[in-house]
This record gives sequence, structure tokens and C-alpha cells, in this order.
Amino acid sequence: MNKLKGMEVFVQIVQNGSLTGAAHQLNTSLTSVVRTLAALESHLNVRLLNRSTRHIALTDEGREYLARCQNILSEIAEAEASLAERAAEPVGKITLTAPTTFGRMHVAPLINDFLNQFPKTQIELMLLDRPVDLLEEGVDLAVRIGHLQNSNLIGRAVGEMRQVICASPAYLARHGAPETPEALNQHQCIQLTPLNAAAEWTFLENNKQISVSIQPRLVTNQVDSAQDACKKGLGCSRFLLYQISDALKHQELSLLLENYEPAPLPVNLIYPHSRLLSKRVRALIEWLLPRLQQRLAHL
Repeated sequence: MNKLKGMEVFVQIVQNGSLTGAAHQLNTSLTSVVRTLAALESHLNVRLLNRSTRHIALTDEGREYLARCQNILSEIAEAEASLAERAAEPVGKITLTAPTTFGRMHVAPLINDFLNQFPKTQIELMLLDRPVDLLEEGVDLAVRIGHLQNSNLIGRAVGEMRQVICASPAYLARHGAPETPEALNQHQCIQLTPLNAAAEWTFLENNKQISVSIQPRLVTNQVDSAQDACKKGLGCSRFLLYQISDALKHQELSLLLENYEPAPLPVNLIYPHSRLLSKRVRALIEWLLPRLQQRLAHL
């Protein structure tokens, strides 16, 4: 049997949720999809899907095989695309999302340069501080800070982002600087909820993760509001480093407890598994990757 065709059919069945949907996506007959799946399961000598008249469900073997198939098909697509139409200019619309502040500071300037370089492209840049389901919302590419949870996404590493504690010089002059994470119990704090939904902050102490409860004076989901409060001396707060880089540069805020910082968060460019990744999206990925890596290295 054609193993690659079998893998492709199997992945499409799972992604579309039905054999009929896979047949429509692959522009083939339902009979062909059924036969290909049966031949694949016979070749592997395992059942990949439990099927009924109403729905399908992955078996344990099917779940493991799905992840491997997606990786293989993605690698093939990468190899084919890298050789095809090298001289062709990217054309068309790309939808990209990034965290609001990071996107404004570091992604938007690169997007402007990309549009100048490739005048036949259009970009919809959505700056959002919420998780975006790329497949559900029709997004081609995303900048994501944090650990990837979805195996249906491919991540290209951009760098890492420190999680830091800071306070204003005025606050430190009045209250002093905490010497240990536990000392934060005696300090006023500002909680930024996208970073910590619960009123506790994590640290590394002697290579062990510890959690410290805080009593926040202000709780907000907006970076600018938390930063303004921190600058005005209302308390200590936790940010991602890029969010306060300008304030640090202008000495409006000072870093605290640097020896206890938790492990930095990974920063990735992510996009869905797809054997049909368009040239315009691929061009944007290759444009952003080294430039974002350089920006994060400077941070």
C-alpha cells in the first residue's frame, strides 16, 4: 500500500472528524477513504479508530500514530516547499497574532518592514492577550510566550523570556527591597492576572520551585495599568521582561530577587500542522524568526 497516502487520509479523518469530511477535503470518494483506512489498519495490524454511525474516536494506538504522522507529513511539506518556487514572490493575505505589548514593541515594526519588502502581501495583525485557537479562528501564524500544549501546532523557537519582580525606586526607598521570596509576605503587591491567575508567585530556590502567597493591593488584567501602579510606588509586581524594558532603561523600575527567578518561558512562532503551508506564510516565518531572535537576545 501507499503508506504516505494512508497517513494523509488518516490525519484528514481525524482533523475533519469524519470519513465523509476527509473524502471532501481530499476531493475523493468516501469508498476510497474507507478502503485506504482499512488497508492502513491491516498493514499496521492495529485499530486506529473506533467508529460508529455517529462519531469516530482515536484508540491509544491511533493517538500515538497520529502524532508521528503529523510530524512526518510536516517534514515532507517543509522539504517540498523549500525547493518549490524559490524565485516566486509571496502574494496574498496572512493573519498573524501576538501578545499586545510584545506585538506592538517587537512584531509590528518587523511586519512593516516585511510589507515594504513584499508589496504583494497583506497582513492582518491581531494583538491579543488571550489564547487564540489558530484553527478555530483561521489564524495562519502566532507569536506565543509560554509552553506549547497543543500537539497540532508546530513551534519554531525564537528565544526565552524572563519572569521578573520589580518595584519603583520610591517604593524601595520607603519599604526596602525583599531579600527572599518569602519576604514578599511583608510587602505590598500588584497582581497581573494573565501571568498569575492565583494570588501567588513561583520562584526557584536551591533549584526547587516554591510558591509564595501575596496579598495584592491591586489586581488587573492590563499590563499598562499594573506598570503605572508599580511606577507610582504602590507595590512590587511581576512582569515578563519585555513588558518593562523601557521602564528599566529609564530607571523608573528596579529588578528584585533576580537570583530566585523561575525558569524563563519559551517564545515560539507557531502554526498548525499542514502539508499545504503557503509560500507567503513560510516567507513571513523565515523573515520574523532571525529578527525576533535578535531582539530577544538584546533583551
